[in-house]
Amino acid sequence: MIDEPAHDPEVLQLAAKIFDLARHGDRDTIAAYVDAGVPPNLTNDSGDSLVMLAAYHGHASSVRALLERGAEPDKANDRGQTPLAGAVFKGEDEVVRALLDGGADPAAGAPSAIETARMFGKQELLVLFGAA
Repeated sequence: MIDEPAHDPEVLQLAAKIFDLARHGDRDTIAAYVDAGVPPNLTNDSGDSLVMLAAYHGHASSVRALLERGAEPDKANDRGQTPLAGAVFKGEDEVVRALLDGGADPAAGAPSAIETARMFGKQELLVLFGAA
């Protein structure tokens, strides 16, 4: 019997390693994996993309590297959250700028980055998003 690739323990272990690299901001290694064929929009079992994990943990350079390699800036997770809304929630201004530079839409997701900025009284981000 041949294992399905998605259930292959070695594939799952590699995916877990790549998700950890995104969380820890290992830009060069993440970029090398994507350059070698790992999908830039790879998601975990919660629908969190590599960009989401890098953004939420404050790694702007990793976010930029993933976006440069074709990752979607607005890819929402299973709860409808986008990387930009996550960066606003976490107060990661450099990540917010990296995502905007990469084409992220402040109105995407639920709650959107605009709604998140309003919830937390981040007027400067509302201005940046053109929603003040």
